[in-house]
Amino acid sequence: MTINEAQQMVDEWIKNHGVRYFNELTNMACLTEEVGELARIIARKYGEQSFKDGEKHDLSEEMADVLWVLICLANQTGVDLDKALNKSFAKKTARDSQRHKNNPKLNTIKNDTTSSPAQPSL
Repeated sequence: MTINEAQQMVDEWIKNHGVRYFNELTNMACLTEEVGELARIIARKYGEQSFKDGEKHDLSEEMADVLWVLICLANQTGVDLDKALNKSFAKKTARDSQRHKNNPKLNTIKNDTTSSPAQPSL
């Protein structure tokens, strides 16, 4: 699905099942809450904390929840996320096309616990 399709699907779901969007301030609070839940899992999975008994471990679910609320905010504020993301790519490419490649901090191999990004399963 494209970003635009996701925006349309969330909008249809809200209209059919959610009655209406929460107001922007409520959705901002919800987004902050969801980011916190994502941060908790990352801190426990990749950081030094451990999971508590019965605590959720589903990173993908929390990422999807963050995306859901972000899409809600985009829809209710008139932001086309597809256009916004393309604009962000252009900005970052113009500004940072060589900056990261020339950053000695990024080009030094460290012995840390950072893993390479997981490949999405198809």
